[in-house]
Amino acid sequence: MRLLYSALFYCLLPFVLLRMLWRSRRAPEYRRRWGERLGFFTVPSPWSDERPWLWLHAVSVGETLAAAPVVEALLARYPDHKLVLTTTTPTGSEQVRKLFGERVFHVYAPWDLPGAVQRFLKKLQPRLLVIMETELWPNTIHLARKAGCRIVLANARMSARSARGYQRLSGLTRPMLTQLNVVACQAEADAQRLQQLGMPESGIEVTGSIKFDLDLDQALQQSAATLRADWRCDERPIVVAASTHAGEDEQILAAFRRVREQSHDALLVLVPRHPERFNAVESLCMEAGYTPLRRSTGRVPDANCAIVLGDTMGELLLLLSTGRVAIIGGSLVPHGGHNVLEAAAWGVPVLTGPHIFNFAQISELMVAAGAMLQLENEQDLPGVLVDLLSDATRLERMGKAGLEVVAANRGALERLLAVIGREMSRPA
Repeated sequence: MRLLYSALFYCLLPFVLLRMLWRSRRAPEYRRRWGERLGFFTVPSPWSDERPWLWLHAVSVGETLAAAPVVEALLARYPDHKLVLTTTTPTGSEQVRKLFGERVFHVYAPWDLPGAVQRFLKKLQPRLLVIMETELWPNTIHLARKAGCRIVLANARMSARSARGYQRLSGLTRPMLTQLNVVACQAEADAQRLQQLGMPESGIEVTGSIKFDLDLDQALQQSAATLRADWRCDERPIVVAASTHAGEDEQILAAFRRVREQSHDALLVLVPRHPERFNAVESLCMEAGYTPLRRSTGRVPDANCAIVLGDTMGELLLLLSTGRVAIIGGSLVPHGGHNVLEAAAWGVPVLTGPHIFNFAQISELMVAAGAMLQLENEQDLPGVLVDLLSDATRLERMGKAGLEVVAANRGALERLLAVIGREMSRPA
Protein backbone atom coordinates (compact mmCIF):
# COMPACT_ATOMS: atom_id res chain seq x y z
CA MET A 1 0.00 0.00 0.00
CA ARG A 2 2.82 2.40 0.82
CA LEU A 3 4.45 1.73 -2.56
CA LEU A 4 1.19 2.58 -4.32
CA TYR A 5 0.92 5.74 -2.20
CA SER A 6 4.49 6.73 -3.16
CA ALA A 7 3.85 6.15 -6.86
CA LEU A 8 0.71 8.30 -6.67
CA PHE A 9 2.62 11.05 -4.84
CA TYR A 10 5.29 11.10 -7.55
CA CYS A 11 2.59 11.35 -10.23
CA LEU A 12 0.97 14.25 -8.38
CA LEU A 13 4.25 16.12 -7.77
CA PRO A 14 3.81 18.46 -10.78
CA PHE A 15 0.42 19.49 -9.41
CA VAL A 16 1.94 20.00 -5.94
CA LEU A 17 4.49 22.35 -7.47
CA LEU A 18 1.78 24.21 -9.39
CA ARG A 19 -0.18 24.64 -6.17
CA MET A 20 2.91 26.08 -4.50
CA LEU A 21 3.25 28.56 -7.37
CA TRP A 22 -0.43 29.46 -7.06
CA ARG A 23 -0.09 30.09 -3.32
CA SER A 24 3.03 32.15 -3.94
CA ARG A 25 0.92 34.79 -5.71
CA ARG A 26 -0.13 36.01 -2.28
CA ALA A 27 2.71 34.53 -0.20
CA PRO A 28 5.95 34.77 -2.25
CA GLU A 29 7.86 32.58 0.21
CA TYR A 30 6.06 29.54 -1.22
CA ARG A 31 8.15 29.76 -4.38
CA ARG A 32 11.45 29.75 -2.51
CA ARG A 33 13.63 27.01 -0.96
CA TRP A 34 12.02 24.17 -2.91
CA GLY A 35 15.25 22.20 -2.69
CA GLU A 36 14.72 21.72 1.04
CA ARG A 37 11.32 20.15 0.39
CA LEU A 38 13.05 17.63 -1.86
CA GLY A 39 15.75 16.85 0.69
CA PHE A 40 18.46 19.06 -0.82
CA PHE A 41 20.04 21.44 1.70
CA THR A 42 23.38 22.31 3.20
CA VAL A 43 24.15 22.06 6.90
CA PRO A 44 25.94 25.32 7.82
CA SER A 45 29.31 25.21 9.57
CA PRO A 46 28.02 26.04 13.09
CA TRP A 47 26.17 22.71 12.95
CA SER A 48 28.96 20.59 11.46
CA ASP A 49 30.27 19.14 14.74
CA GLU A 50 29.92 15.46 15.63
CA ARG A 51 27.02 15.73 18.08
CA PRO A 52 24.00 13.58 17.12
CA TRP A 53 20.80 15.19 15.88
CA LEU A 54 17.36 15.37 17.43
CA TRP A 55 14.53 16.15 15.01
CA LEU A 56 11.32 17.96 15.97
CA HIS A 57 8.63 18.58 13.36
CA ALA A 58 5.89 21.22 13.71
CA VAL A 59 3.65 21.99 10.75
CA SER A 60 3.06 25.74 11.02
CA VAL A 61 2.75 28.67 13.43
CA GLY A 62 0.33 27.08 15.90
CA GLU A 63 2.27 23.86 16.26
CA THR A 64 5.56 25.77 16.52
CA LEU A 65 4.22 27.93 19.33
CA ALA A 66 2.88 24.84 21.11
CA ALA A 67 6.25 23.13 20.64
CA ALA A 68 8.24 26.09 22.00
CA PRO A 69 8.49 24.81 25.60
CA VAL A 70 9.42 21.35 24.29
CA VAL A 71 12.19 22.86 22.17
CA GLU A 72 13.50 24.90 25.09
CA ALA A 73 13.53 21.80 27.31
CA LEU A 74 15.34 19.71 24.68
CA LEU A 75 17.97 22.42 24.26
CA ALA A 76 18.49 22.59 28.02
CA ARG A 77 18.41 18.84 28.77
CA TYR A 78 20.40 17.55 25.81
CA PRO A 79 23.24 20.01 25.16
CA ASP A 80 25.27 17.12 23.74
CA HIS A 81 22.79 16.94 20.82
CA LYS A 82 21.91 19.28 17.97
CA LEU A 83 18.28 20.11 17.24
CA VAL A 84 16.77 20.37 13.75
CA LEU A 85 13.29 21.92 13.72
CA THR A 86 11.25 21.45 10.55
CA THR A 87 8.03 23.09 9.40
CA THR A 88 5.99 22.90 6.20
CA THR A 89 4.81 26.51 5.86
CA PRO A 90 6.67 29.81 5.42
CA THR A 91 4.83 31.29 8.40
CA GLY A 92 6.01 28.38 10.51
CA SER A 93 9.54 28.96 9.25
CA GLU A 94 9.35 32.63 10.20
CA GLN A 95 8.08 31.72 13.67
CA VAL A 96 10.99 29.31 14.21
CA ARG A 97 13.51 32.01 13.38
CA LYS A 98 11.73 34.52 15.60
CA LEU A 99 11.54 32.20 18.61
CA PHE A 100 14.87 30.38 18.43
CA GLY A 101 17.20 32.24 16.05
CA GLU A 102 20.42 30.30 15.59
CA ARG A 103 19.85 28.00 18.55
CA VAL A 104 18.22 25.42 16.29
CA PHE A 105 18.84 24.41 12.69
CA HIS A 106 15.74 25.03 10.59
CA VAL A 107 14.82 23.60 7.19
CA TYR A 108 11.52 22.76 5.57
CA ALA A 109 10.41 19.18 6.15
CA PRO A 110 10.94 16.98 3.11
CA TRP A 111 7.88 16.08 1.12
CA ASP A 112 6.78 12.52 1.87
CA LEU A 113 8.60 11.08 -1.13
CA PRO A 114 11.07 8.21 -0.57
CA GLY A 115 13.95 10.02 -2.26
CA ALA A 116 13.39 13.31 -0.45
CA VAL A 117 13.05 11.68 2.97
CA GLN A 118 16.08 9.44 2.42
CA ARG A 119 18.24 12.41 1.47
CA PHE A 120 17.15 14.26 4.61
CA LEU A 121 17.81 11.27 6.87
CA LYS A 122 21.16 10.45 5.26
CA LYS A 123 22.40 13.99 5.83
CA LEU A 124 21.35 14.30 9.48
CA GLN A 125 20.88 10.74 10.79
CA PRO A 126 18.65 11.88 13.69
CA ARG A 127 18.51 9.76 16.81
CA LEU A 128 14.96 10.79 17.76
CA LEU A 129 12.02 12.27 15.86
CA VAL A 130 9.33 14.16 17.80
CA ILE A 131 6.25 14.88 15.68
CA MET A 132 3.90 17.50 17.10
CA GLU A 133 0.16 16.83 17.14
CA THR A 134 -0.94 14.43 14.36
CA GLU A 135 1.27 15.04 11.34
CA LEU A 136 1.45 11.48 10.04
CA TRP A 137 3.34 10.74 6.81
CA PRO A 138 3.85 7.07 5.85
CA ASN A 139 7.22 7.33 4.11
CA THR A 140 8.72 9.67 6.69
CA ILE A 141 7.74 7.38 9.55
CA HIS A 142 8.75 4.17 7.77
CA LEU A 143 12.13 5.45 6.58
CA ALA A 144 12.98 7.19 9.85
CA ARG A 145 12.31 4.00 11.80
CA LYS A 146 14.28 1.98 9.23
CA ALA A 147 17.20 4.38 9.69
CA GLY A 148 17.25 3.66 13.44
CA CYS A 149 15.38 6.76 14.60
CA ARG A 150 12.98 6.42 17.50
CA ILE A 151 9.68 8.23 16.92
CA VAL A 152 7.40 10.01 19.41
CA LEU A 153 4.05 11.45 18.33
CA ALA A 154 3.67 14.26 20.86
CA ASN A 155 0.59 16.12 22.07
CA ALA A 156 -1.38 13.87 19.74
CA ARG A 157 -5.05 14.40 19.04
CA MET A 158 -7.39 12.40 16.84
CA SER A 159 -10.88 13.78 16.29
CA ALA A 160 -13.71 11.46 15.30
CA ARG A 161 -13.76 13.12 11.89
CA SER A 162 -10.03 12.56 11.34
CA ALA A 163 -10.30 8.97 12.57
CA ARG A 164 -12.93 8.24 9.94
CA GLY A 165 -10.58 9.57 7.26
CA TYR A 166 -7.66 7.46 8.46
CA GLN A 167 -9.92 4.40 8.72
CA ARG A 168 -10.75 4.65 5.03
CA LEU A 169 -7.01 4.21 4.38
CA SER A 170 -6.48 1.48 6.94
CA GLY A 171 -4.05 -0.38 4.70
CA LEU A 172 -1.75 2.62 4.95
CA THR A 173 -2.65 3.80 8.45
CA ARG A 174 -2.29 0.58 10.44
CA PRO A 175 1.31 -0.29 9.45
CA MET A 176 2.30 3.37 9.83
CA LEU A 177 1.03 3.56 13.41
CA THR A 178 2.77 0.34 14.42
CA GLN A 179 6.10 1.95 13.52
CA LEU A 180 5.68 4.71 16.09
CA ASN A 181 7.49 3.99 19.35
CA VAL A 182 5.21 6.07 21.57
CA VAL A 183 2.12 8.20 21.10
CA ALA A 184 1.61 10.79 23.85
CA CYS A 185 -2.10 11.65 23.60
CA GLN A 186 -3.94 14.70 24.82
CA ALA A 187 -6.97 12.76 26.08
CA GLU A 188 -8.35 9.26 26.57
CA ALA A 189 -10.69 9.67 23.59
CA ASP A 190 -7.69 10.33 21.33
CA ALA A 191 -5.98 7.23 22.70
CA GLN A 192 -9.02 5.05 22.02
CA ARG A 193 -9.35 6.24 18.43
CA LEU A 194 -5.66 5.68 17.73
CA GLN A 195 -5.85 2.20 19.21
CA GLN A 196 -8.86 1.40 17.01
CA LEU A 197 -6.84 2.57 14.00
CA GLY A 198 -4.05 0.11 14.80
CA MET A 199 -1.69 1.71 17.30
CA PRO A 200 -0.69 -0.92 19.91
CA GLU A 201 -2.07 -0.13 23.36
CA SER A 202 1.39 -0.66 24.86
CA GLY A 203 2.69 2.33 22.88
CA ILE A 204 0.00 4.80 23.93
CA GLU A 205 0.18 7.15 26.91
CA VAL A 206 -2.29 9.87 27.88
CA THR A 207 -0.14 12.83 28.94
CA GLY A 208 -2.61 15.70 28.48
CA SER A 209 -2.35 18.77 26.29
CA ILE A 210 0.81 20.86 26.56
CA LYS A 211 -1.29 23.83 25.46
CA PHE A 212 -2.34 24.10 29.13
CA ASP A 213 1.32 24.75 30.00
CA LEU A 214 1.29 28.04 28.13
CA ASP A 215 3.84 30.39 29.68
CA LEU A 216 2.99 34.09 29.84
CA ASP A 217 6.49 35.20 30.74
CA GLN A 218 7.32 38.50 32.38
CA ALA A 219 8.36 40.19 29.15
CA LEU A 220 5.09 39.23 27.46
CA GLN A 221 3.04 40.38 30.44
CA GLN A 222 4.83 43.73 30.42
CA SER A 223 4.19 44.10 26.68
CA ALA A 224 0.54 43.28 27.27
CA ALA A 225 0.25 45.84 30.06
CA THR A 226 1.77 48.51 27.83
CA LEU A 227 -0.50 47.63 24.92
CA ARG A 228 -3.61 47.65 27.10
CA ALA A 229 -2.68 51.05 28.46
CA ASP A 230 -1.93 52.47 25.01
CA TRP A 231 -5.20 51.17 23.61
CA ARG A 232 -7.21 52.24 26.69
CA CYS A 233 -8.68 48.77 26.98
CA ASP A 234 -10.48 49.51 30.23
CA GLU A 235 -12.40 52.37 28.62
CA ARG A 236 -13.90 50.62 25.57
CA PRO A 237 -15.16 47.10 24.74
CA ILE A 238 -12.65 45.22 22.59
CA VAL A 239 -13.50 42.03 20.70
CA VAL A 240 -10.59 39.94 19.42
CA ALA A 241 -11.44 37.64 16.49
CA ALA A 242 -8.52 35.21 16.43
CA SER A 243 -7.29 33.04 13.54
CA THR A 244 -10.22 33.63 11.20
CA HIS A 245 -10.72 31.71 7.95
CA ALA A 246 -12.45 32.61 4.71
CA GLY A 247 -16.19 32.84 5.28
CA GLU A 248 -15.85 33.92 8.91
CA ASP A 249 -14.78 37.54 8.56
CA GLU A 250 -18.09 38.53 6.98
CA GLN A 251 -19.99 36.94 9.88
CA ILE A 252 -17.81 38.66 12.44
CA LEU A 253 -18.11 42.05 10.74
CA ALA A 254 -21.91 41.70 10.68
CA ALA A 255 -21.95 40.81 14.37
CA PHE A 256 -19.61 43.70 15.16
CA ARG A 257 -21.98 46.12 13.46
CA ARG A 258 -24.61 45.06 16.00
CA VAL A 259 -22.09 45.62 18.79
CA ARG A 260 -21.34 49.14 17.51
CA GLU A 261 -25.04 49.96 17.58
CA GLN A 262 -24.95 49.34 21.35
CA SER A 263 -21.39 50.57 22.07
CA HIS A 264 -20.29 53.24 19.61
CA ASP A 265 -16.67 53.11 20.77
CA ALA A 266 -16.29 49.31 20.46
CA LEU A 267 -13.09 48.06 18.80
CA LEU A 268 -12.65 44.87 16.79
CA VAL A 269 -9.19 43.28 16.55
CA LEU A 270 -9.48 41.04 13.49
CA VAL A 271 -6.62 38.54 13.04
CA PRO A 272 -6.77 36.32 9.92
CA ARG A 273 -5.16 32.90 10.27
CA HIS A 274 -3.10 33.13 7.07
CA PRO A 275 -1.04 36.15 6.01
CA GLU A 276 -2.00 35.80 2.34
CA ARG A 277 -5.52 36.84 3.40
CA PHE A 278 -4.53 40.12 5.05
CA ASN A 279 -5.29 42.29 2.03
CA ALA A 280 -8.54 40.48 1.25
CA VAL A 281 -9.78 40.93 4.82
CA GLU A 282 -8.83 44.60 4.72
CA SER A 283 -11.01 44.94 1.61
CA LEU A 284 -13.90 43.22 3.40
CA CYS A 285 -13.61 45.71 6.26
CA MET A 286 -13.71 48.63 3.83
CA GLU A 287 -16.72 47.17 2.01
CA ALA A 288 -18.43 47.02 5.40
CA GLY A 289 -17.81 50.75 5.86
CA TYR A 290 -14.71 50.67 8.08
CA THR A 291 -11.15 51.86 7.53
CA PRO A 292 -9.06 49.32 9.43
CA LEU A 293 -5.79 50.24 11.10
CA ARG A 294 -3.12 47.69 10.23
CA ARG A 295 -1.24 46.52 13.28
CA SER A 296 2.00 46.48 11.28
CA THR A 297 1.96 50.30 11.17
CA GLY A 298 2.63 50.38 14.92
CA ARG A 299 0.09 53.16 15.36
CA VAL A 300 -2.24 53.29 18.37
CA PRO A 301 -5.97 53.10 17.52
CA ASP A 302 -7.70 56.32 18.50
CA ALA A 303 -11.30 56.75 19.62
CA ASN A 304 -12.50 56.92 16.01
CA CYS A 305 -10.84 53.64 15.01
CA ALA A 306 -13.28 50.72 14.82
CA ILE A 307 -11.06 47.91 13.56
CA VAL A 308 -7.43 46.90 14.00
CA LEU A 309 -6.31 44.37 11.40
CA GLY A 310 -3.79 41.96 12.94
CA ASP A 311 -1.42 41.67 10.00
CA THR A 312 1.71 40.73 11.95
CA MET A 313 3.04 37.25 12.66
CA GLY A 314 3.53 35.79 16.13
CA GLU A 315 1.53 38.48 17.95
CA LEU A 316 -1.80 36.73 18.39
CA LEU A 317 -1.14 35.82 22.03
CA LEU A 318 -0.27 39.44 22.78
CA LEU A 319 -3.31 40.80 20.95
CA LEU A 320 -5.61 38.43 22.82
CA SER A 321 -4.63 40.15 26.05
CA THR A 322 -6.55 43.24 24.93
CA GLY A 323 -9.90 41.50 24.55
CA ARG A 324 -13.00 41.74 26.65
CA VAL A 325 -14.21 38.75 24.61
CA ALA A 326 -12.35 36.49 22.17
CA ILE A 327 -14.02 34.85 19.18
CA ILE A 328 -11.95 31.84 18.09
CA GLY A 329 -11.77 31.35 14.34
CA GLY A 330 -12.06 28.13 12.42
CA SER A 331 -15.26 27.44 14.36
CA LEU A 332 -17.79 29.49 12.39
CA VAL A 333 -16.95 27.39 9.32
CA PRO A 334 -16.33 23.62 9.43
CA HIS A 335 -12.57 23.87 9.90
CA GLY A 336 -12.53 22.50 13.45
CA GLY A 337 -11.50 25.55 15.46
CA HIS A 338 -8.25 26.71 17.01
CA ASN A 339 -6.66 26.93 20.44
CA VAL A 340 -9.11 28.42 22.95
CA LEU A 341 -6.59 28.37 25.80
CA GLU A 342 -4.52 31.31 24.58
CA ALA A 343 -7.43 33.61 25.44
CA ALA A 344 -8.28 31.77 28.65
CA ALA A 345 -4.71 32.15 29.90
CA TRP A 346 -5.26 35.92 29.97
CA GLY A 347 -8.64 35.55 31.70
CA VAL A 348 -10.48 36.53 28.51
CA PRO A 349 -13.92 34.87 27.99
CA VAL A 350 -14.15 32.69 24.89
CA LEU A 351 -16.87 32.50 22.25
CA THR A 352 -16.78 29.92 19.43
CA GLY A 353 -18.96 28.69 16.62
CA PRO A 354 -20.32 25.14 16.48
CA HIS A 355 -17.34 23.63 14.61
CA ILE A 356 -14.76 23.03 17.33
CA PHE A 357 -14.06 19.31 16.77
CA ASN A 358 -10.26 19.75 16.64
CA PHE A 359 -10.33 20.84 20.30
CA ALA A 360 -13.29 18.81 21.51
CA GLN A 361 -11.92 17.72 24.91
CA ILE A 362 -10.49 21.13 25.79
CA SER A 363 -13.71 22.82 24.69
CA GLU A 364 -15.81 20.48 26.82
CA LEU A 365 -13.72 21.40 29.86
CA MET A 366 -14.05 25.11 29.11
CA VAL A 367 -17.81 24.98 28.52
CA ALA A 368 -18.41 22.85 31.62
CA ALA A 369 -16.42 25.33 33.73
CA GLY A 370 -18.39 28.26 32.36
CA ALA A 371 -15.35 29.81 30.69
CA MET A 372 -16.58 29.45 27.11
CA LEU A 373 -19.77 29.70 25.08
CA GLN A 374 -20.16 27.45 22.04
CA LEU A 375 -22.84 28.56 19.61
CA GLU A 376 -25.28 25.98 18.29
CA ASN A 377 -25.27 27.75 14.92
CA GLU A 378 -23.43 30.65 13.35
CA GLN A 379 -26.53 32.82 13.05
CA ASP A 380 -26.61 33.28 16.82
CA LEU A 381 -23.29 35.14 16.88
CA PRO A 382 -24.57 38.77 16.78
CA GLY A 383 -27.16 38.38 19.52
CA VAL A 384 -24.94 36.32 21.82
CA LEU A 385 -21.99 38.68 21.40
CA VAL A 386 -24.09 41.77 22.19
CA ASP A 387 -25.66 40.09 25.25
CA LEU A 388 -22.30 38.91 26.51
CA LEU A 389 -20.64 42.33 26.23
CA SER A 390 -23.51 43.91 28.15
CA ASP A 391 -23.06 41.60 31.16
CA ALA A 392 -19.90 42.63 33.03
CA THR A 393 -20.55 40.22 35.90
CA ARG A 394 -20.80 37.25 33.56
CA LEU A 395 -17.66 38.29 31.68
CA GLU A 396 -15.72 38.47 34.93
CA ARG A 397 -17.00 35.06 36.01
CA MET A 398 -16.08 33.49 32.65
CA GLY A 399 -12.61 35.00 32.71
CA LYS A 400 -11.87 33.63 36.18
CA ALA A 401 -13.20 30.21 35.18
CA GLY A 402 -10.84 30.15 32.20
CA LEU A 403 -7.85 30.90 34.40
CA GLU A 404 -8.89 28.08 36.73
CA VAL A 405 -9.21 25.58 33.85
CA VAL A 406 -5.72 26.42 32.61
CA ALA A 407 -4.19 26.21 36.10
CA ALA A 408 -5.91 22.92 36.98
CA ASN A 409 -4.68 21.10 33.87
CA ARG A 410 -1.01 22.04 33.79
CA GLY A 411 1.65 19.33 33.90
CA ALA A 412 1.39 17.75 30.43
CA LEU A 413 4.74 19.20 29.39
CA GLU A 414 6.66 17.39 32.12
CA ARG A 415 4.83 14.15 31.39
CA LEU A 416 5.71 14.47 27.70
CA LEU A 417 9.34 15.23 28.49
CA ALA A 418 9.45 12.11 30.67
CA VAL A 419 8.26 10.07 27.67
CA ILE A 420 10.94 11.64 25.47
CA GLY A 421 13.56 10.99 28.14
CA ARG A 422 12.68 7.30 28.24
CA GLU A 423 12.95 7.06 24.46
CA MET A 424 16.32 8.81 24.52
CA SER A 425 17.62 6.15 26.89
CA ARG A 426 16.54 3.25 24.66
CA PRO A 427 18.31 1.79 21.64
CA ALA A 428 16.79 2.34 18.21
